[in-house]
Amino acid sequence: MEDAFAADIEKEMRGKLESEWRKRMEVLQAEKQQLAQQRQLVEQQRQIQEEELNKRLLSEKEKLQASLSENIRKSLSADFENQLRMLQQTNQEQEARLKEARRQELEFLRREQELRNKEEELEIAMQKKILEARNQLSEVIRKEEAERSQLRETEFQLRLREMEKQLEDQRKLAEEMKRKAEQGSTQLQGEIQELALEEMLRQAFPFDEVTEVGKGVKGADCIQIIRNQYGQDCGRIIYESKRTKDFSKDWVEKLKADMRSQGADVAILVTQAMPKDMERFGEREGVWICSFAEVKALALVLRDGVIRIAGALKSQENKGDKMHMLYNYLTSSEFAEQWKAIREGFLAMKTSIQKEREAMEKLWKAREKQLEKVLLNAAHIKGAVEGIAGSDSVDLKLLEDAADELLMGNGAAPAE
Repeated sequence: MEDAFAADIEKEMRGKLESEWRKRMEVLQAEKQQLAQQRQLVEQQRQIQEEELNKRLLSEKEKLQASLSENIRKSLSADFENQLRMLQQTNQEQEARLKEARRQELEFLRREQELRNKEEELEIAMQKKILEARNQLSEVIRKEEAERSQLRETEFQLRLREMEKQLEDQRKLAEEMKRKAEQGSTQLQGEIQELALEEMLRQAFPFDEVTEVGKGVKGADCIQIIRNQYGQDCGRIIYESKRTKDFSKDWVEKLKADMRSQGADVAILVTQAMPKDMERFGEREGVWICSFAEVKALALVLRDGVIRIAGALKSQENKGDKMHMLYNYLTSSEFAEQWKAIREGFLAMKTSIQKEREAMEKLWKAREKQLEKVLLNAAHIKGAVEGIAGSDSVDLKLLEDAADELLMGNGAAPAE
Protein backbone atom coordinates (compact mmCIF):
# COMPACT_ATOMS: atom_id res chain seq x y z
CA MET A 1 0.00 0.00 0.00
CA GLU A 2 2.82 2.42 0.85
CA ASP A 3 4.59 1.71 -2.48
CA ALA A 4 1.37 2.20 -4.40
CA PHE A 5 0.63 5.42 -2.54
CA ALA A 6 4.16 6.67 -3.19
CA ALA A 7 3.87 5.73 -6.88
CA ASP A 8 0.60 7.66 -7.14
CA ILE A 9 2.14 10.69 -5.48
CA GLU A 10 5.21 10.50 -7.73
CA LYS A 11 3.01 10.17 -10.83
CA GLU A 12 0.89 13.12 -9.76
CA MET A 13 3.98 15.27 -9.02
CA ARG A 14 5.56 14.30 -12.34
CA GLY A 15 2.37 15.34 -14.18
CA LYS A 16 2.35 18.69 -12.37
CA LEU A 17 6.02 19.27 -13.18
CA GLU A 18 5.48 18.49 -16.87
CA SER A 19 2.48 20.82 -16.99
CA GLU A 20 4.44 23.61 -15.27
CA TRP A 21 7.37 23.03 -17.64
CA ARG A 22 5.09 23.33 -20.73
CA LYS A 23 3.54 26.52 -19.33
CA ARG A 24 6.95 28.11 -18.79
CA MET A 25 8.08 27.13 -22.27
CA GLU A 26 4.91 28.74 -23.71
CA VAL A 27 5.63 31.91 -21.69
CA LEU A 28 9.20 32.02 -23.01
CA GLN A 29 7.94 31.53 -26.59
CA ALA A 30 5.45 34.38 -26.14
CA GLU A 31 8.23 36.63 -24.79
CA LYS A 32 10.38 35.84 -27.84
CA GLN A 33 7.50 36.78 -30.17
CA GLN A 34 6.93 39.99 -28.23
CA LEU A 35 10.65 40.88 -28.48
CA ALA A 36 10.56 40.27 -32.24
CA GLN A 37 7.54 42.59 -32.56
CA GLN A 38 9.32 45.27 -30.50
CA ARG A 39 12.41 44.99 -32.71
CA GLN A 40 10.18 45.42 -35.83
CA LEU A 41 8.54 48.51 -34.29
CA VAL A 42 11.98 50.02 -33.51
CA GLU A 43 13.09 49.43 -37.09
CA GLN A 44 9.92 51.10 -38.44
CA GLN A 45 10.44 54.11 -36.16
CA ARG A 46 14.04 54.40 -37.32
CA GLN A 47 12.94 54.39 -41.00
CA ILE A 48 10.30 57.05 -40.29
CA GLN A 49 12.89 59.25 -38.55
CA GLU A 50 15.30 58.89 -41.47
CA GLU A 51 12.54 59.87 -43.95
CA GLU A 52 11.61 62.94 -41.89
CA LEU A 53 15.26 63.94 -41.65
CA ASN A 54 15.74 63.57 -45.44
CA LYS A 55 12.61 65.66 -46.12
CA ARG A 56 13.79 68.38 -43.75
CA LEU A 57 17.24 68.50 -45.33
CA LEU A 58 15.70 68.62 -48.86
CA SER A 59 13.48 71.54 -47.83
CA GLU A 60 16.44 73.43 -46.36
CA LYS A 61 18.41 72.80 -49.55
CA GLU A 62 15.60 74.15 -51.76
CA LYS A 63 15.32 77.28 -49.62
CA LEU A 64 19.05 77.86 -49.83
CA GLN A 65 19.08 77.37 -53.61
CA ALA A 66 16.18 79.83 -54.00
CA SER A 67 18.00 82.41 -51.90
CA LEU A 68 21.21 81.97 -53.88
CA SER A 69 19.30 82.30 -57.20
CA GLU A 70 17.63 85.51 -55.99
CA ASN A 71 21.00 86.99 -54.97
CA ILE A 72 22.48 86.07 -58.35
CA ARG A 73 19.55 87.69 -60.20
CA LYS A 74 19.85 90.88 -58.18
CA SER A 75 23.60 91.01 -58.82
CA LEU A 76 23.06 90.46 -62.56
CA SER A 77 20.41 93.16 -62.83
CA ALA A 78 22.66 95.66 -61.06
CA ASP A 79 25.57 94.86 -63.39
CA PHE A 80 23.40 95.27 -66.49
CA GLU A 81 22.12 98.66 -65.32
CA ASN A 82 25.71 99.78 -64.80
CA GLN A 83 26.61 98.69 -68.33
CA LEU A 84 23.66 100.62 -69.85
CA ARG A 85 24.65 103.75 -68.00
CA MET A 86 28.23 103.36 -69.21
CA LEU A 87 27.12 103.00 -72.88
CA GLN A 88 25.18 106.28 -72.66
CA GLN A 89 28.30 108.26 -71.83
CA THR A 90 30.73 109.89 -74.27
CA ASN A 91 32.91 108.02 -76.77
CA GLN A 92 36.04 109.28 -75.07
CA GLU A 93 35.22 107.22 -71.94
CA GLN A 94 34.03 104.19 -73.94
CA GLU A 95 37.39 102.39 -73.91
CA ALA A 96 37.87 102.91 -70.20
CA ARG A 97 34.28 101.82 -69.49
CA LEU A 98 34.76 98.78 -71.70
CA LYS A 99 37.77 97.78 -69.62
CA GLU A 100 35.76 98.36 -66.44
CA ALA A 101 32.93 96.20 -67.83
CA ARG A 102 35.36 93.41 -68.58
CA ARG A 103 36.77 93.69 -65.09
CA GLN A 104 33.27 93.56 -63.59
CA GLU A 105 32.43 90.59 -65.78
CA LEU A 106 35.47 88.76 -64.49
CA GLU A 107 34.50 89.70 -60.93
CA PHE A 108 30.99 88.42 -61.57
CA LEU A 109 32.33 85.15 -62.93
CA ARG A 110 34.56 84.88 -59.91
CA ARG A 111 31.62 85.49 -57.58
CA GLU A 112 29.52 82.98 -59.46
CA GLN A 113 32.30 80.42 -59.09
CA GLU A 114 32.55 81.20 -55.39
CA LEU A 115 28.79 80.74 -55.05
CA ARG A 116 29.03 77.40 -56.79
CA ASN A 117 31.89 76.39 -54.53
CA LYS A 118 29.94 77.47 -51.46
CA GLU A 119 26.91 75.53 -52.68
CA GLU A 120 29.04 72.42 -53.17
CA GLU A 121 30.61 72.88 -49.72
CA LEU A 122 27.15 73.29 -48.21
CA GLU A 123 25.99 70.14 -49.98
CA ILE A 124 29.01 68.25 -48.64
CA ALA A 125 28.38 69.60 -45.12
CA MET A 126 24.74 68.54 -45.32
CA GLN A 127 25.71 65.05 -46.46
CA LYS A 128 28.21 64.83 -43.59
CA LYS A 129 25.58 65.90 -41.07
CA ILE A 130 23.12 63.38 -42.50
CA LEU A 131 25.75 60.65 -42.28
CA GLU A 132 26.70 61.64 -38.72
CA ALA A 133 23.06 61.71 -37.63
CA ARG A 134 22.49 58.34 -39.25
CA ASN A 135 25.60 56.89 -37.59
CA GLN A 136 24.59 58.29 -34.20
CA LEU A 137 21.11 56.86 -34.58
CA SER A 138 22.53 53.49 -35.62
CA GLU A 139 24.95 53.55 -32.67
CA VAL A 140 22.14 54.35 -30.22
CA ILE A 141 19.98 51.58 -31.65
CA ARG A 142 22.91 49.17 -31.58
CA LYS A 143 23.71 49.99 -27.94
CA GLU A 144 20.08 49.63 -26.91
CA GLU A 145 19.84 46.33 -28.75
CA ALA A 146 23.08 45.11 -27.15
CA GLU A 147 21.85 46.10 -23.68
CA ARG A 148 18.53 44.36 -24.30
CA SER A 149 20.33 41.29 -25.62
CA GLN A 150 22.67 41.22 -22.63
CA LEU A 151 19.76 41.65 -20.26
CA ARG A 152 17.85 38.86 -21.98
CA GLU A 153 20.91 36.61 -21.89
CA THR A 154 21.48 37.30 -18.20
CA GLU A 155 17.82 36.72 -17.40
CA PHE A 156 17.84 33.53 -19.48
CA GLN A 157 20.93 32.21 -17.65
CA LEU A 158 19.37 33.03 -14.30
CA ARG A 159 16.13 31.34 -15.29
CA LEU A 160 17.99 28.32 -16.61
CA ARG A 161 19.94 27.99 -13.36
CA GLU A 162 16.73 28.47 -11.44
CA MET A 163 15.08 25.64 -13.35
CA GLU A 164 18.10 23.38 -12.87
CA LYS A 165 18.05 24.09 -9.15
CA GLN A 166 14.34 23.35 -8.98
CA LEU A 167 14.72 20.05 -10.80
CA GLU A 168 17.62 19.02 -8.57
CA ASP A 169 15.67 19.81 -5.42
CA GLN A 170 12.62 17.99 -6.76
CA ARG A 171 14.62 14.84 -7.43
CA LYS A 172 16.11 14.87 -3.94
CA LEU A 173 12.94 15.15 -1.99
CA ALA A 174 9.35 15.44 -3.25
CA GLU A 175 8.10 16.81 0.04
CA GLU A 176 10.74 19.59 0.07
CA MET A 177 9.73 20.56 -3.47
CA LYS A 178 6.10 20.85 -2.42
CA ARG A 179 7.00 23.10 0.52
CA LYS A 180 9.14 25.38 -1.68
CA ALA A 181 6.33 25.59 -4.23
CA GLU A 182 3.97 26.77 -1.48
CA GLN A 183 6.40 29.33 -0.14
CA GLY A 184 7.05 30.85 -3.57
CA SER A 185 10.16 31.28 -5.68
CA THR A 186 11.48 34.51 -4.10
CA GLN A 187 13.99 32.85 -1.80
CA LEU A 188 15.00 30.38 -4.51
CA GLN A 189 15.66 33.16 -7.03
CA GLY A 190 17.92 34.86 -4.51
CA GLU A 191 19.87 31.63 -3.94
CA ILE A 192 20.29 31.16 -7.70
CA GLN A 193 21.72 34.66 -8.11
CA GLU A 194 24.05 34.11 -5.14
CA LEU A 195 25.39 30.89 -6.68
CA ALA A 196 25.82 32.55 -10.09
CA LEU A 197 27.64 35.50 -8.47
CA GLU A 198 30.06 33.21 -6.61
CA GLU A 199 30.77 31.17 -9.74
CA MET A 200 31.36 34.31 -11.81
CA LEU A 201 33.81 35.70 -9.22
CA ARG A 202 35.74 32.44 -9.04
CA GLN A 203 36.07 32.29 -12.83
CA ALA A 204 36.99 35.98 -13.23
CA PHE A 205 39.52 36.03 -10.34
CA PRO A 206 41.01 32.55 -9.98
CA PHE A 207 43.80 33.70 -7.62
CA ASP A 208 41.38 35.28 -5.11
CA GLU A 209 39.52 33.38 -2.42
CA VAL A 210 35.73 33.58 -2.74
CA THR A 211 34.00 32.40 0.45
CA GLU A 212 30.29 31.76 0.83
CA VAL A 213 28.66 32.90 4.06
CA GLY A 214 26.42 30.14 5.36
CA LYS A 215 22.68 30.50 5.80
CA GLY A 216 21.70 31.85 9.20
CA VAL A 217 25.12 33.43 9.75
CA LYS A 218 25.10 37.19 10.25
CA GLY A 219 26.94 39.02 7.46
CA ALA A 220 27.00 39.44 3.70
CA ASP A 221 26.29 36.65 1.20
CA CYS A 222 29.82 36.37 -0.22
CA ILE A 223 33.36 37.53 0.71
CA GLN A 224 36.20 37.97 -1.80
CA ILE A 225 39.73 37.99 -0.37
CA ILE A 226 41.92 39.85 -2.88
CA ARG A 227 45.45 38.60 -3.55
CA ASN A 228 48.10 40.26 -5.75
CA GLN A 229 50.47 38.59 -8.20
CA TYR A 230 52.70 37.44 -5.31
CA GLY A 231 49.86 35.77 -3.44
CA GLN A 232 49.75 38.44 -0.71
CA ASP A 233 46.41 39.45 0.82
CA CYS A 234 45.54 43.03 -0.15
CA GLY A 235 41.98 43.49 1.10
CA ARG A 236 38.40 42.22 1.11
CA ILE A 237 35.24 42.89 -0.88
CA ILE A 238 31.88 41.75 0.48
CA TYR A 239 28.86 41.13 -1.75
CA GLU A 240 25.16 41.20 -0.90
CA SER A 241 22.79 39.70 -3.52
CA LYS A 242 19.15 40.81 -3.80
CA ARG A 243 16.63 39.69 -6.42
CA THR A 244 13.35 41.37 -5.61
CA LYS A 245 11.02 43.75 -7.43
CA ASP A 246 11.46 46.71 -5.03
CA PHE A 247 14.63 48.30 -3.62
CA SER A 248 14.94 48.83 0.15
CA LYS A 249 17.12 51.50 1.79
CA ASP A 250 17.72 49.20 4.77
CA TRP A 251 19.96 47.02 2.59
CA VAL A 252 22.59 49.78 2.43
CA GLU A 253 22.70 50.26 6.21
CA LYS A 254 22.90 46.51 6.81
CA LEU A 255 25.73 46.08 4.30
CA LYS A 256 27.65 49.00 5.86
CA ALA A 257 27.36 47.32 9.26
CA ASP A 258 28.53 44.02 7.75
CA MET A 259 31.47 45.79 6.13
CA ARG A 260 32.59 47.23 9.48
CA SER A 261 32.08 43.97 11.38
CA GLN A 262 33.96 41.84 8.83
CA GLY A 263 36.77 44.37 8.23
CA ALA A 264 36.09 44.68 4.49
CA ASP A 265 37.49 47.46 2.31
CA VAL A 266 34.65 47.65 -0.24
CA ALA A 267 30.99 46.62 -0.17
CA ILE A 268 28.97 45.82 -3.33
CA LEU A 269 25.20 45.38 -3.42
CA VAL A 270 24.06 43.32 -6.44
CA THR A 271 20.36 43.94 -6.97
CA GLN A 272 17.79 43.44 -9.69
CA ALA A 273 15.73 46.48 -8.60
CA MET A 274 17.84 49.66 -8.67
CA PRO A 275 17.00 52.79 -6.60
CA LYS A 276 14.60 55.19 -8.28
CA ASP A 277 17.26 57.89 -8.78
CA MET A 278 19.90 55.49 -10.21
CA GLU A 279 19.72 54.09 -13.74
CA ARG A 280 23.21 52.56 -13.72
CA PHE A 281 25.69 51.41 -11.11
CA GLY A 282 26.97 53.98 -8.61
CA GLU A 283 28.06 54.66 -5.04
CA ARG A 284 25.56 55.37 -2.27
CA GLU A 285 26.68 56.17 1.31
CA GLY A 286 29.90 54.17 0.96
CA VAL A 287 28.26 51.16 -0.72
CA TRP A 288 28.49 50.38 -4.45
CA ILE A 289 25.14 49.41 -6.02
CA CYS A 290 24.97 47.62 -9.39
CA SER A 291 23.06 45.02 -11.39
CA PHE A 292 24.21 41.47 -12.04
CA ALA A 293 25.34 42.42 -15.58
CA GLU A 294 27.55 45.23 -14.20
CA VAL A 295 29.10 43.48 -11.20
CA LYS A 296 32.01 41.88 -13.08
CA ALA A 297 33.32 45.15 -14.54
CA LEU A 298 32.76 47.00 -11.24
CA ALA A 299 34.55 44.30 -9.24
CA LEU A 300 37.50 44.42 -11.66
CA VAL A 301 37.92 48.19 -11.20
CA LEU A 302 37.48 48.15 -7.40
CA ARG A 303 39.83 45.17 -7.04
CA ASP A 304 42.56 47.01 -8.95
CA GLY A 305 42.10 50.05 -6.68
CA VAL A 306 42.39 47.92 -3.52
CA ILE A 307 45.61 46.31 -4.83
CA ARG A 308 47.11 49.72 -5.65
CA ILE A 309 46.27 51.13 -2.21
CA ALA A 310 47.74 48.06 -0.51
CA GLY A 311 50.94 48.43 -2.57
CA ALA A 312 51.22 52.11 -1.61
CA LEU A 313 50.75 51.29 2.10
CA LYS A 314 53.31 48.49 1.81
CA SER A 315 55.91 50.89 0.38
CA GLN A 316 55.45 53.24 3.39
CA GLU A 317 56.22 50.54 5.94
CA ASN A 318 59.37 51.07 8.10
CA LYS A 319 59.87 54.54 6.59
CA GLY A 320 60.64 56.03 10.02
CA ASP A 321 63.21 53.30 10.79
CA LYS A 322 65.01 53.95 7.51
CA MET A 323 65.19 57.70 8.19
CA HIS A 324 66.55 57.01 11.69
CA MET A 325 69.24 54.68 10.28
CA LEU A 326 70.24 57.26 7.66
CA TYR A 327 70.53 59.99 10.35
CA ASN A 328 72.70 57.72 12.54
CA TYR A 329 75.02 56.99 9.61
CA LEU A 330 75.42 60.67 8.67
CA THR A 331 76.27 61.59 12.28
CA SER A 332 78.59 58.62 12.88
CA SER A 333 82.40 58.79 13.13
CA GLU A 334 82.72 56.39 10.20
CA PHE A 335 81.07 58.87 7.84
CA ALA A 336 83.12 61.75 9.33
CA GLU A 337 86.43 59.91 8.78
CA GLN A 338 85.55 58.96 5.20
CA TRP A 339 84.56 62.52 4.38
CA LYS A 340 87.75 63.81 6.04
CA ALA A 341 89.86 61.48 3.84
CA ILE A 342 88.07 62.75 0.72
CA ARG A 343 88.68 66.38 1.76
CA GLU A 344 92.38 65.80 2.47
CA GLY A 345 92.89 64.13 -0.91
CA PHE A 346 91.14 67.03 -2.64
CA LEU A 347 93.32 69.66 -0.87
CA ALA A 348 96.51 67.73 -1.67
CA MET A 349 95.55 67.50 -5.31
CA LYS A 350 94.76 71.24 -5.45
CA THR A 351 98.12 72.16 -3.82
CA SER A 352 100.06 69.92 -6.25
CA ILE A 353 98.35 71.49 -9.27
CA GLN A 354 99.14 75.01 -7.98
CA LYS A 355 102.82 74.15 -7.46
CA GLU A 356 103.13 72.63 -10.93
CA ARG A 357 101.51 75.73 -12.45
CA GLU A 358 103.94 78.10 -10.70
CA ALA A 359 106.99 76.02 -11.70
CA MET A 360 105.90 75.87 -15.33
CA GLU A 361 105.26 79.62 -15.44
CA LYS A 362 108.83 80.26 -14.18
CA LEU A 363 110.25 77.86 -16.76
CA TRP A 364 108.22 79.48 -19.56
CA LYS A 365 109.45 82.94 -18.56
CA ALA A 366 113.13 81.83 -18.59
CA ARG A 367 112.78 80.16 -21.97
CA GLU A 368 110.99 83.19 -23.38
CA LYS A 369 113.90 85.45 -22.37
CA GLN A 370 116.40 83.02 -23.92
CA LEU A 371 114.45 82.88 -27.16
CA GLU A 372 114.17 86.66 -27.32
CA LYS A 373 117.97 86.98 -26.84
CA VAL A 374 118.70 84.49 -29.65
CA LEU A 375 116.34 86.20 -32.08
CA LEU A 376 117.70 89.70 -31.44
CA ASN A 377 121.33 88.61 -32.00
CA ALA A 378 120.33 86.72 -35.13
CA ALA A 379 118.62 89.87 -36.47
CA HIS A 380 121.76 91.98 -35.98
CA ILE A 381 123.90 89.37 -37.73
CA LYS A 382 121.49 89.30 -40.60
CA GLY A 383 121.57 93.11 -40.93
CA ALA A 384 125.40 93.17 -40.94
CA VAL A 385 125.60 90.45 -43.57
CA GLU A 386 123.03 92.16 -45.82
CA GLY A 387 124.95 95.48 -45.51
CA ILE A 388 128.14 93.80 -46.71
CA ALA A 389 126.79 91.43 -49.36
CA GLY A 390 124.15 93.72 -50.86
CA SER A 391 121.81 91.98 -53.32
CA ASP A 392 123.65 88.70 -52.98
CA SER A 393 122.39 88.32 -49.54
CA VAL A 394 122.40 85.02 -47.75
CA ASP A 395 119.19 83.59 -46.34
CA LEU A 396 119.70 83.77 -42.58
CA LYS A 397 116.04 83.64 -41.52
CA LEU A 398 115.27 81.73 -38.37
CA LEU A 399 111.52 82.40 -38.37
CA GLU A 400 108.95 83.82 -40.78
CA ASP A 401 109.16 87.43 -41.99
CA ALA A 402 106.34 88.53 -39.77
CA ALA A 403 108.17 87.26 -36.69
CA ASP A 404 111.42 88.92 -37.74
CA GLU A 405 109.71 92.26 -38.35
CA LEU A 406 108.03 91.99 -34.98
CA LEU A 407 111.37 91.47 -33.27
CA MET A 408 113.01 94.27 -35.25
CA GLY A 409 110.17 96.62 -34.44
CA ASN A 410 110.69 96.14 -30.74
CA GLY A 411 113.94 98.20 -30.98
CA ALA A 412 115.59 96.14 -28.29
CA ALA A 413 119.36 96.31 -28.02
CA PRO A 414 121.37 93.20 -28.79
CA ALA A 415 122.48 91.13 -25.89
CA GLU A 416 126.04 91.68 -24.69
